[in-house]
Amino acid sequence: HHTHIHAHSDGEKHIHDHNHSKDHVHPHISKNSKTVVWSLFIIFVFGPCEPLIPLIMYPAARGNILSVLLVATIFTVVTIGTMISIVMISVSGLSFVKMNRFSKYSHIIAGFVVFCCGGAIKFLGL
Repeated sequence: HHTHIHAHSDGEKHIHDHNHSKDHVHPHISKNSKTVVWSLFIIFVFGPCEPLIPLIMYPAARGNILSVLLVATIFTVVTIGTMISIVMISVSGLSFVKMNRFSKYSHIIAGFVVFCCGGAIKFLGL
């Protein structure tokens, strides 16, 4: 049971009490709740650390070091394998793009990209 203040488009305001289980379903539930749920799902699926934490903490809490090492090893192999696969796919895709004009500037371009990333982290808080 709680109280709400409602403001109407004509400027009138009023207060009323209601109980969710008896009076009505609450009309103020966000329409973006599906977006929030899907966002959390995507972060959980694509962020490797979120599922890793409970997978390591459970065997660690039980004192099973072998299981901790097994989970950490599998995570390491899969992570490095994924990174290598993505880089190899990207390199093979870029081999179709003619970059002869820019090849002599590749080190400067790479340095500038790293510089911009560092600046974004430092000054934009990314």
